[in-house]
Amino acid sequence: MGELKKILMVSCGGTISMHQNETTGALDVAHGADQLFRLEPRIVELAHIESHELMNVDSSNMMPADWEKMVAIVEKNYRKYDGFVIVMGTNTMAYASSALSFAMQNLGKPVILTGAQIPAEAINTDAHNNLVNALRVATMDIAGVFIVFGSKIMLGCRAKKMSEADLDAFGTFNDSDFGEISIGIKFNKPNTSRHGNPPAFRNGFDANIISLTCVPGLDVDYLRFLIDNGTRGIVFRGFGSGDIPQSYLPVMEYAREKYVPVIATTQCRGSTIMGLNDPGLKALQAGVIQAFDMSMESMSTKLMWMLRQDVKYEKFKEMFHQNIAGEINIKRTKFFINKELEKIVDYQELM
Repeated sequence: MGELKKILMVSCGGTISMHQNETTGALDVAHGADQLFRLEPRIVELAHIESHELMNVDSSNMMPADWEKMVAIVEKNYRKYDGFVIVMGTNTMAYASSALSFAMQNLGKPVILTGAQIPAEAINTDAHNNLVNALRVATMDIAGVFIVFGSKIMLGCRAKKMSEADLDAFGTFNDSDFGEISIGIKFNKPNTSRHGNPPAFRNGFDANIISLTCVPGLDVDYLRFLIDNGTRGIVFRGFGSGDIPQSYLPVMEYAREKYVPVIATTQCRGSTIMGLNDPGLKALQAGVIQAFDMSMESMSTKLMWMLRQDVKYEKFKEMFHQNIAGEINIKRTKFFINKELEKIVDYQELM
């Protein structure tokens, strides 16, 4: 047996650390990082583990500034450890894992996020398996940001919370799971091995964005008001394949005049394929950027991240469609389009 890896376990709170409030009956944050060692003392057999309590909050209350703290602690300790496990709440874990995927590029080590659906203090908790499996994956020959939860290993920028009650609460959005955990651990995709090349830490997120769902009759003046009052980016959930009503086109053009990027996605399951219908094509012509097969968590955190990196508006679409961490696959989306529509697809890429 080789020498044990050195892992930093970062505790951020969440259900795994919660205790039932005797007065209200609701779960609130109570325990710290030490509880994780009490949960399963034998984790010391998996790795040399050191713990750090970064914060102790319900993930619903997490802000982009908290993601920045996660990135900062990995950057500060990158040379000291062979891997990192971040334990946090499940509600916004997919947002955090997506954000970290953009802010920490070319990682030569694994950064694993995990948590629990049931508090660790409960006898039927899933925290034990999730924590142990996250530590196991963190010691393997793999690099990048991942979520390990239930029986799945998911790329951080593709993960999505699918259920509030299932112990297999997360799934991979518009892709297959990166790996699976049963009696053993199996990777389903080619993975980046550990390496000694320097990582690129580009921390920072601009939270001045909004996410809106299009409903029939929504007053477009709301959008104009938001643009005039400090909104720097918009995620817009259109109809069907990403179609946007004609009445919205003037305000989409107004956003372009004000250098406010508008990312268009669909309210349906699957990918955004704008240009199939006239409303989508006209929206592209008005300057809207389609999200293709990205998840809501990934597109919104990428938008926040790019705004903080001061990407010029003229370059925004090009960089947004760049595959940075596995979050977008334009070619795979195009594959599903009928042959006779290929000309429209090529046209929309010029918009």
